[in-house]
Amino acid sequence: MKRLLVGLLVGAAAWLVGCTATPTQQASSTSEVALRFISESSLPHRLEVFGTTFGGISGCDYDAKRGVFYLLSDDRSDINAARFYTAKITISASDIGKPELLSVTTLKKANGSTFGNKVDDPKNVLDPEAIRYRADTDTLIWTSEGDRRLLVHPTLAEMRLDGTMLRTIPTLSMFNMNSAPLGSRDNNSFEGLSLSVDGRSAWVAMEAPIYEDGEPPSVTSAGGAIRFTQYDLTSAKALRQIAYRADAIPARPMPPSGYADNGVPEVLMLDEHRMLVLERSFAQGIGNSIRIYLIDTRTGSDTMNIAALTEGNFQSAPKKLLVNFDSLNLRRLDNTEAMCFGPRLPNGNRTLVVASDDNFNARQINQFLAFELIEK
Repeated sequence: MKRLLVGLLVGAAAWLVGCTATPTQQASSTSEVALRFISESSLPHRLEVFGTTFGGISGCDYDAKRGVFYLLSDDRSDINAARFYTAKITISASDIGKPELLSVTTLKKANGSTFGNKVDDPKNVLDPEAIRYRADTDTLIWTSEGDRRLLVHPTLAEMRLDGTMLRTIPTLSMFNMNSAPLGSRDNNSFEGLSLSVDGRSAWVAMEAPIYEDGEPPSVTSAGGAIRFTQYDLTSAKALRQIAYRADAIPARPMPPSGYADNGVPEVLMLDEHRMLVLERSFAQGIGNSIRIYLIDTRTGSDTMNIAALTEGNFQSAPKKLLVNFDSLNLRRLDNTEAMCFGPRLPNGNRTLVVASDDNFNARQINQFLAFELIEK
């Protein structure tokens, strides 16, 4: 499987600051940013709640008005209908509590019917991956990766809090699924999503390069560039697009012929221009490696009108490493895919929450990590 977890990753860190980077990695900023690891918690594997099996958490966001988190499952309606959970998570300067699940909401079509799976509703199959709460409209924005084998395109959509679809937001055709090696790769498309600070636009991040831009990362190469596109949520027009370079896969699989990958499962706007980028890699026989980088969306080329990104025809956004999870001394490190800000601490600093997708696999866990975001 793409994201199996094996092994333990060790190390120790109390205060985590932005690591020193080479000149090409530096992100421009108006303030220094650091992440302090607070603690971790988890929920049991295949927890039965509200008549559903909990797991597959691939997206999360925080509703400050209600004091709740929205947790999106990437179940393709194979176990239960596509859904998200509402939860309370208590976070202090020294601890993150076990999530208290409050409700489950099924994703629905505009007519109120539920989405099926690839067997009974192949033209509408969903692969939910990211979710964001729009405070100004009291709605939720979400993405689906689609399905290349079924030629179902990636989707950016908006729904009510009761799960009812309001609209799909048109996205660039370069990300459509095709039977030929063009556009999005299967299970590697609309994985990351972030609203702008003012809520007027959304950044949609690919997990891996489209076919035209080159191969995904390997152990020896960073591979092709990954596109992040900003869409205006009123006009539904694409505003800008930047290119991001993921790392080469940091560990060689065991055996060397085993499966390994690296990609971008989530993005999150820190302020008007700066973005946090989550990278998640897996190597068979080794396990996961997770890193959070900082970029400035004003840097690098606007790649929206470049059909194929090749060396010399664009400049990717420089990035700065904020934290490598290998150093956190966690009990386990799993398939981290979700990232959002949480409640502020008493000192006024924001918290950052990341969560893992257990793939409904008994060898993986539903893990929640909390950090304190420190800006100087």
